[in-house]
Amino acid sequence: MPHPQAWLQEGAPENGKYGRRKQFPISLILAPTRELALQIYDEARKFSYRSKVRPCVVYGGADIGQQIRDLERGCHLLVATPGRLVDMMERGKIGLDYCNYLVLDEADRMLDMGFEPQIRRIVEQDTMPHKGIRHTMMFSATFPKEIQILARDFLEDYIFLAVGRVGSTSENITQKVVWVEESDKRSFLLDLLSATVIPSEVQDNTGDNIEKPGKDSLTLVFVETKKGADALEDFLYREGYACTSIHGDRSQRDREEALSQFRSGKCPILVATAVAARGLDISNVKHVINFDLPSDIEEYVHRIGRTGRVGNLGLATSFFNDKNGNITKDLLDILGEAKQEIPSWLESLAYEHQHKSSTRGRSKRFAGGFGARDYRQTAAGGNAGGFAGRGRNQGGHGGARGFGGGGFGNFYTSDGYGGNYSHSQVDWWGN
Repeated sequence: MPHPQAWLQEGAPENGKYGRRKQFPISLILAPTRELALQIYDEARKFSYRSKVRPCVVYGGADIGQQIRDLERGCHLLVATPGRLVDMMERGKIGLDYCNYLVLDEADRMLDMGFEPQIRRIVEQDTMPHKGIRHTMMFSATFPKEIQILARDFLEDYIFLAVGRVGSTSENITQKVVWVEESDKRSFLLDLLSATVIPSEVQDNTGDNIEKPGKDSLTLVFVETKKGADALEDFLYREGYACTSIHGDRSQRDREEALSQFRSGKCPILVATAVAARGLDISNVKHVINFDLPSDIEEYVHRIGRTGRVGNLGLATSFFNDKNGNITKDLLDILGEAKQEIPSWLESLAYEHQHKSSTRGRSKRFAGGFGARDYRQTAAGGNAGGFAGRGRNQGGHGGARGFGGGGFGNFYTSDGYGGNYSHSQVDWWGN
């Protein structure tokens, strides 16, 4: 908001003139995924509507020739993914000499090992104004302290502003964790969907005068692999559900079409990898299902944050089994902090992992320590505490995680899945 506000007060900058072979944007917004870049660009167009300020977007997977022609029409605010921006700079189409505003959205992801070299190439090895001159902003729901320390290289005289607790989850989201073996996941997912989603053949037979529920009740299913996303989409389609998928191996056109069908409710189920976990703002996502839990807790926070947005209520259900032992303690902390019901078996498992891992330390670089406070003023130290062990529990709480207690109908009213979810008399959506 400060960017277009300043331009509207002072007039559009002269640098973004029509017809120039090389454009010099005043503002640069970097995003980790193409979908998020497009979403930011759409918002920028709204804010600059009927003004002389002209936003542009460049991202991989799309026709670079068309993007170059669009740039040559003038560019004051540029939204970009790092890879395509570096390409444009090397082609001599974009110069950052007058870039006084730099924004990194999902900053912890942008500064992770995958993007750090490209960010340094853009910020430090080109003609961009020095960090003491430009205005640099970084946004994210999670900010591990290792990434905070790395962020010092791009900031000067900074302010660390936290709204709520960084790395925590919204109390508007009802979080449920259920023990599901790998072999049972698909059948369990069908039971879950049958309670919330009307199959496509039923929707197709719905009369024109009756409103279809799909658009107002979207379900986002997260998996860990691209192959897993395709396989689960095919499975759900064969079971009669209108669904689509999004992942890094799909073409950009297919990815945009999948998101469009999901937003419109034509396909009310979207199977996705981590590419859809960050930043995407999709209305009416009522349910996020972690078919595969991620390997770090920051990704979990971002995934379930696709629901319960802008004060709305949402539900997040996660399938947990032996493969997810490395996030047991962090997941327990997240649930407790958000005042969620904690299954008894999860508490027992966390206690078990604590004793197994007391001498091992953390196995993941960014596990835990979401960045609840500003660590950049202090020396980079080791991660505090942690639980790294894996392996199946051999006793104690096996029965508590079992499926005892009468079928799916009792899912949230019995303790069969390791937790009583009938507190506060909430319905499925937490109302």
